[in-house]
Amino acid sequence: MKVSFERTGERRYATVVTLPGQAPRRMDPAPAYDDEIPHDLVHYLVEAELGLASGVYGRAAAGGGEFLAASDAPGDPRRQARERRRLKKREASLSRTDPGDMARSEHLAGLCDLAWRRRAGARTPAWAERRPIPAEDAPIVDRVLDRLDETAPLWRDLPIGGALTFTWPDTSVTVSR
Repeated sequence: MKVSFERTGERRYATVVTLPGQAPRRMDPAPAYDDEIPHDLVHYLVEAELGLASGVYGRAAAGGGEFLAASDAPGDPRRQARERRRLKKREASLSRTDPGDMARSEHLAGLCDLAWRRRAGARTPAWAERRPIPAEDAPIVDRVLDRLDETAPLWRDLPIGGALTFTWPDTSVTVSR
């Protein structure tokens, strides 16, 4: 599966997943845009680095997730509603297989994002300054920080219309400008 993080406008981005033989599916706009590194990109790097097969991207690779079929036209609202119901049903099925990976991904993405911002001197919310990185999570966070260090400058330099593309679950990136 290909996973792309596209800069779609000022303070906007989309996350696009493309499974072999299928049309791309998008989340556009994707949540938590950030000039330094967006939330979904942190999730991708955490899940890929740690091999979380039932997190956001593992579930997308299995046909689940919140990504909707991309199309040039708005399409038939009834077809879109059917697609959303199908995805919701698939997602419910996948969450029964390993519900812990999703919670672990969210927990670690938050910690890694916070630790990276502290280390890079990036802006953090005031409440975050009081939150320590738990000792048991520190080795995992350190592994992901290296990936964030490599990827954040690529994101910052990406022009509108550009994308960072990964092949799940690899952390190697291709940059399209």
